[in-house]
Amino acid sequence: MAILGIETSCDETACGIIDLNGNILSNVVASQIETHAPYGGIIPELASRAHIINIHKVVSEAIKISNLSLNDISAIAVTNGPGLAGSLLVGLNFAKGLSSSLNIPLIGVNHLEGHISACFIEENKFNLDKNEIFPCISLLISGGHTELILMNDYDSYKLLGQTRDDAVGEAFDKVSRILGLGYPGGPVIEKWAKLARNKNYELPRAWLKKDEEFSFSGLKTASKNLAYEKIYDNKKLNQKEIKNEMSELAYAFQVAVSEVLITKSIRVAEKYNCKNILVSGGVAANGFIREKFEKKSIKSIFPERKHCTDNGLMIACRGLVDFKKNKIIPSNEILVNPQLNVN
Repeated sequence: MAILGIETSCDETACGIIDLNGNILSNVVASQIETHAPYGGIIPELASRAHIINIHKVVSEAIKISNLSLNDISAIAVTNGPGLAGSLLVGLNFAKGLSSSLNIPLIGVNHLEGHISACFIEENKFNLDKNEIFPCISLLISGGHTELILMNDYDSYKLLGQTRDDAVGEAFDKVSRILGLGYPGGPVIEKWAKLARNKNYELPRAWLKKDEEFSFSGLKTASKNLAYEKIYDNKKLNQKEIKNEMSELAYAFQVAVSEVLITKSIRVAEKYNCKNILVSGGVAANGFIREKFEKKSIKSIFPERKHCTDNGLMIACRGLVDFKKNKIIPSNEILVNPQLNVN
């Protein structure tokens, strides 16, 4: 018996399956990066259409890889928020139809809690025996969110603070667009930052009064101003010099972001007497941020890079927690909520 997880909150159509002991049976993701890259960001209508095209074959492929049949599925977990309304509707309606036809429970999953659950995947298994980690601080960093959350159990969340403006992943995308480096911004900026040699640019950090809160709009604006000063308004640069300046700015931006994220997370962990920091979401795949976190004395726990970005496996994992605790509600009460947050 197993849990089938469906994820369609943004631009990945994904399905993952785990058995009731947490063993990973399959994880299939259909990415839309090539569709949205020319626009420098997600186009909601295009995302919804792609989900409609992809969802049946993604779920079918996940079932095939798992060596199970539909009759082996105990429950279906599906993201019902937050995310793009049209994208969420595709996944939820498909999941409702499938659960109804199989007469099995449907579990609505908070996308953010799914990301956090990915931190407990170890060696192809979702580990539900890590109670010594709690209480802990969860730093959730993605294209749509930057949040600090206090966790006392696998399903116990308290939002402590979040960004006041741009999410950190959004800032990566926007700065990448300013520099003309492409989409998605996170991996591109990380790649260009590795080419920096002088590392002599300094960008501002928004520390704010509360350690639980973030702001990246000022950093984004400062990056834009520096880009115009050093690159776009400097007509004397040749192509090699332009590339050098781009790498220096990418490095300065990445350093500023990582310093704020790490410093604030550690301060909050100390404030709440937590010895562990879980770091999840798409930006958690950034190698520079991972390296800097791992050099600190406090323990940081990251998902494998392949589990940082959106996937159905993390939804199945979070669904398993509710399934084991029999936290099941009627499927007609599970609704799309694009603004959903952790409790």
